[in-house]
Amino acid sequence: MSDISVEELARRRGVDADLTIVDIREPWEIEICSLPEAQTIPLRAIAADPSSIPRDREVVLVCHAGGRSDQLAGFLTARGYDRVRSLRGGLDEWAIKIDPSMARY
Repeated sequence: MSDISVEELARRRGVDADLTIVDIREPWEIEICSLPEAQTIPLRAIAADPSSIPRDREVVLVCHAGGRSDQLAGFLTARGYDRVRSLRGGLDEWAIKIDPSMARY
């Protein structure tokens, strides 16, 4: 398991067809800000049934600050998912470094 920087994700999103972004935050958080191409699957749903996460492509898990996505990446890696990464710093760091127009909370 590894993480991915906001800079690397910014370079690869929309270009790398093998990349899936999954936003694991709660619906109220997604209402504040999100990446438009991200699939939204709450963390609790993935923890209950990880089968919604593809095994055949790289998956970047996104949360607010990176803590939940890092924990979930570890959980999935322990269950045999070898292409799961966590967005380091989450959407908060994304808003600071990549898209300052994104709402922060």
